[in-house]
Amino acid sequence: MVNCFILQTYNNILSISPRKIVYLAIHQSHMMHLHLIKEKFIIQNQIKMKTQDFNTTILVDQTPEQVFNAINNVREWWTGEPGVEGSTDRLGDEFTYQYKDLHYSKQKVTELIPGKKVVWLITDSKLNFIKDTSEWTGTEILFEISEKNDKTEIRFTHVGLVPDIECYEDCSNAWSSYINSSLQRFITKDKVPSI
Repeated sequence: MVNCFILQTYNNILSISPRKIVYLAIHQSHMMHLHLIKEKFIIQNQIKMKTQDFNTTILVDQTPEQVFNAINNVREWWTGEPGVEGSTDRLGDEFTYQYKDLHYSKQKVTELIPGKKVVWLITDSKLNFIKDTSEWTGTEILFEISEKNDKTEIRFTHVGLVPDIECYEDCSNAWSSYINSSLQRFITKDKVPSI
């Protein structure tokens, strides 16, 4: 692009004033710079889309402590057949979730900060509706709890559930339903036990 411009400028140098040549060179350089910025932006967005973990956020009126307790009472909001088995509310606890013969996962509670954060590591998974049935193994489930304008915000992230894996569409839709509907209803109906 620059070579073409230089050749054009050279061929027409006698018919173009020196001021016009400088203006064209600056203009061409600026346009190339904008083009490179645009290409970099497109590439960064493509990378971000491929690596952006699924997340969703909800706001509730309950306290961070009530929200923390509700999240840790997993069997009340992550429903299914047969559902959740095992203890879910202490650091190091391991529990399983199963939905019929379609979904099995084993979670380990790896971080608990009361009123602030809950993290589970998926140590095993079998998703029978996709080719790589162990896509969830090694991913993390993260609940970040914070106060925001006299409400409590819950930011849910499934670290590793990204758009370029096979289960992304089905799994992100399921998580949206569980977090934005099931968990939110459980929290806001004051069914949350005090510990």
